[in-house]
Amino acid sequence: MDKVFISQLHVDTIIGVYDFEKESKQSLYFDIEMLSDIKPAAATDDINLALDYAKVSERIIEHCSLKPVELLETLVEQLAQLILHEFNTPQVTIRVSKPAAVAAAHTVGVEITRTKANS
Repeated sequence: MDKVFISQLHVDTIIGVYDFEKESKQSLYFDIEMLSDIKPAAATDDINLALDYAKVSERIIEHCSLKPVELLETLVEQLAQLILHEFNTPQVTIRVSKPAAVAAAHTVGVEITRTKANS
């Protein structure tokens, strides 16, 4: 299997458990890897046969805007399920970074890998 990836997708959204976090948007950065067989798209030069990273990016941004949650863990689970069910990939790895969460750290975050079999 080949990989299609999105690196450092920036999304500003409301996320956090503390009241002050719910008052203004925070930056999140997503790294996504999706398994895909790129041969059909490569052979035909047809975007309709490709795992369209632009559409995946749009859905991630849309989801983060429409469904605020408190935990990064909740968000990455939701996004993994969304990608597995809406796009042609058997496996997705999502890493989300929240740079403003811990003052002494450059960034903190969560990374998960999910497959259609164990999603």
